[in-house]
Amino acid sequence: MKQNQTIKMVSSAMLAALVFVLGLTPLGIIPLGFINVTILCVPVIIGTLFLGLRTGLVLGGLFGLASVMSALGMSMTAPSALASALAAANPLLLVLMCMIPRLAVPTVAALVYRLLTRKKDCSVRAVPFAAAAGSLTNTVLYLGLMLLFYQMSGLDTQAVIGIITGTALIAGSTEAAVAAIIVTPIMAAVWKKRRSERE
Repeated sequence: MKQNQTIKMVSSAMLAALVFVLGLTPLGIIPLGFINVTILCVPVIIGTLFLGLRTGLVLGGLFGLASVMSALGMSMTAPSALASALAAANPLLLVLMCMIPRLAVPTVAALVYRLLTRKKDCSVRAVPFAAAAGSLTNTVLYLGLMLLFYQMSGLDTQAVIGIITGTALIAGSTEAAVAAIIVTPIMAAVWKKRRSERE
């Protein structure tokens, strides 16, 4: 029991560190030429499926914090022009835009996983759907809140609606696919090791 708690603590700490490394350095971005794909959802989803929703929410909160820091120029990557404009107009709305979608990622991923597995543990078949759903939730909520908060702040939504729509359709679907591709084999390996230790 004590060993399991130690493993959970160490795993949580490693995933938390990974969230910050990916969020505050260029390592969290995969350039594909016409778009940049972020993989920050990956450690959050892995933490949720491996360690539970509570840990996933903590990781999601750290993801949001890293996003706020990046938007405020406190990272090694250039801040998003759209996020920077909102930060200048209304910092509180920027924080909400960064935090709410990130906290929704583990919630949706856990819910989809449970719905597909019917309370069975370690079902690899459900992982890609949970990962994709978590990633898509992040994209849709983040961009949707951005558009809403732009309107609330009196910023020009016409200038950004095309960018937001294009990002949602192209980058959003790509990020969901990447999350499913990365998370699935990792969870399969983690659960295989857990089963072998129990035998």
